Amino acid sequence: MPAHAPLPDHAGLCVRRIGKTYGTVTVLNGIDLDVRPGECVALLGENGAGKSTLSSLIAGLNQPDAGGRMWWRGQSYAPQSPADALHAGIGLIHQEMRLLPELTIAENVFVGRLLMKNGRLDRNTMVQRAQAQLHRLGLDVPATRKVGTLRVAAQQQVEIAKALTLDARLLILDEPTAALGDEETDRLFEQVRRLKAEGVSFIYVSHRLAEIARICDRIVVLRDGEQVAQHDSAQIPPPLLLRDMVGRSVDRLFPEIAEPVADAPVALAVRALSAPDGSFTGLDFEVRAGEVLGFAGIAGAGRTEAMRAIAGVDPIASGEIRVFDRPVRAEAPADMIREGVVMVPDDRKALGVVLDHTIWENLAYSNFDHVAPNGWLWPQAGVAYAEALIRRLTVKGRPTQRAGALSGGNQQKVVIAKWVARRPRVIILDEPTRGVDVGARAQIYDVIAALAREGMAVIVVSSDLDEVLGLAHRVVVLARGQVQGILSRAEANSQRVMELAVA
Repeated sequence: MPAHAPLPDHAGLCVRRIGKTYGTVTVLNGIDLDVRPGECVALLGENGAGKSTLSSLIAGLNQPDAGGRMWWRGQSYAPQSPADALHAGIGLIHQEMRLLPELTIAENVFVGRLLMKNGRLDRNTMVQRAQAQLHRLGLDVPATRKVGTLRVAAQQQVEIAKALTLDARLLILDEPTAALGDEETDRLFEQVRRLKAEGVSFIYVSHRLAEIARICDRIVVLRDGEQVAQHDSAQIPPPLLLRDMVGRSVDRLFPEIAEPVADAPVALAVRALSAPDGSFTGLDFEVRAGEVLGFAGIAGAGRTEAMRAIAGVDPIASGEIRVFDRPVRAEAPADMIREGVVMVPDDRKALGVVLDHTIWENLAYSNFDHVAPNGWLWPQAGVAYAEALIRRLTVKGRPTQRAGALSGGNQQKVVIAKWVARRPRVIILDEPTRGVDVGARAQIYDVIAALAREGMAVIVVSSDLDEVLGLAHRVVVLARGQVQGILSRAEANSQRVMELAVA
């Protein structure tokens, strides 16, 4: 990189020589960044590259080391807290949602800055203003509804609505579309473009390179805490960006997926399956041993609800599930685990790992019958068990390390590892690479391909359509809780899938 840039003459954000160390570990070193009014700057890099650290310094969550400085709208800027940043007009939308499940949408939108009228809480105005933002984002739910009753995609839209009510002049969006489908993403981008035209600036953090070209103006790339590249246009070929991010050439993202054996048995068959709440109705599909079956559809199509029911998490109103042509009762997850059907959930932090416990403990929790067959769990045995799985899934971590200290990609590998260890016959992966960097994403794709080669039936549910198309032998498209079509690899493309998804 060139020498540190001089101060610009714009009224946006100016960052110079910003760094951050924790003890003897340097996580950010001498970063320069400019964000002009009405501009969207992409911040790219693998997990651990320093993107979140830089975002937290700008948003006042942490303070930089001595030697670096920031300016905002022509004035020296050194926030000591998120409240300082918000007061200055800078807001951060976190990748990991910070909503309070027992409060309503309106209360979450205005938490910490509740509206008052004549000394009393002005609930009506809060609801009206929150509802207006939800409408702008296309989320058709009442602002009086509790956040804890919403699915992940809807909760993400509440986070975005919360930021939009701040009247901020700079918004840092950290993986804002990770839980959104194509239609919801389009609505968000429309809002971003409108705000840019009003002079609002954005720092956009995402692993989805196709989004960068659509919405961003410039690109800054971090690697291992260093600023390694800066592009004055967002129209950069993805292979070049991948090379910037990982420090080497990345020839491919999706692995070669071998075709399943022509006469492979049907591992899982679902017939006329319906939910009590109507979130899905009359589902019919099957997946064969060695096949990767993808599920596509916009948020609210019923994909996650269907998978949770098949895995025994949620109740089923009617229909049949057969595993290798034998009817099974999915009344609890333990029932389906015994049948060899397991599920990696879409929210790894809430449902996949115990963050305060070690890697080996997390791996043992789903495999007590293997790790402690006599009923006694010895740490030495648990560590040895974990070491083999860590090697197989290329987890960057030690068995005795806290799961919460791992990057998102490595946490996801731990969740996958604990179920792969059971050698299931069917594995359901719901949003397997949400919030995962490109390097870890490619490794997870390799794992999926390997599981299929070993004869496992794999179901991949994803809001990333490229992911579904790149991995699946066939694609099931859901809309309004019903199967609209099942496409072969030759038939499946973005246009055809979206035609069915919005039918």
